[in-house]
Amino acid sequence: MGGAAIGVPALINAVVSKRAKRLPPPTWGEAETYRSKHGKISYQHLGEGSPVLLLHTFGPGHGNEEWRRAADMLAENHEIFAPDLLGWGQSDKPSMTYDGELYIELIGDILKSVVGEPAVVVAAGLSAAYAVQLAVDQSELIRAMALVVPSGIELHGDEPDFKDAMVHRLLRLPVLGTSALNVYTSRSAIANYLRREVYAAPGRVDEALIDRHYRSSHEPGAHASLAAFLSGYLNHGVREILEQVEAPVWIGWGRHAATTPIESADLWLSHLGGADLEVFEGCGILPHAEAPGELCRRLEAFLANSKS
Repeated sequence: MGGAAIGVPALINAVVSKRAKRLPPPTWGEAETYRSKHGKISYQHLGEGSPVLLLHTFGPGHGNEEWRRAADMLAENHEIFAPDLLGWGQSDKPSMTYDGELYIELIGDILKSVVGEPAVVVAAGLSAAYAVQLAVDQSELIRAMALVVPSGIELHGDEPDFKDAMVHRLLRLPVLGTSALNVYTSRSAIANYLRREVYAAPGRVDEALIDRHYRSSHEPGAHASLAAFLSGYLNHGVREILEQVEAPVWIGWGRHAATTPIESADLWLSHLGGADLEVFEGCGILPHAEAPGELCRRLEAFLANSKS
């Protein structure tokens, strides 16, 4: 019975892994790579002009694809860099412990080694907290910031507590942890996640979007970064440093953001004197995916003003 309790889930996990199709190559921009000391980072490169770095949010199946339509529009006036951060999308997924400090280091390396000059950083979700930290620690890298439904001001801290460590350890177990993550990233679970937690309009979540998130969640090695996200290892609190930010800041928020409600915007504004806030009706946590044209129009207005 004990052997069956382990063997059956292991067999199911193997079947899930074998049946999951790999992510198709991106069809927008030019696919390029940056080889960091931790592994290869894939990014899409397009457009000409002042540099803009687009950073995706985190969760099952997320990656730079969420920026695709907005990137095409912004590329009319800017040079766009849109990476899949390590552990996500088309980038390498080494078996390691992922945390916020790793991503802060990697984003700084991308700005220095790939972008090569002060850039506008447009960051969604938790990646916004990493951008804020860089704007304080290495202000010469960032000309302006756009934070899209940002996280990090309400977090309890950076260091994982005992509960976080236990959850992370359980999720990294070869059989039981894999089984749990396979359930969390099943097609039905991803469809439910996208329709309830990500998009304000469930009708925007079609089979192609579900399939992409499913494939991305089942790329070899993808469970390590997802386990880190789910257990709080990627958290990075920035409340104490926000008042040290000197770069111009624009904040975009989806009116119907479920996991990070619009009420949180007041807290960001209270710590970021002079920041601009734009609210996008009919959008959730990814207004750049649900209303890319409107977001780009308002963001361009901010960028034009920040130059003067």
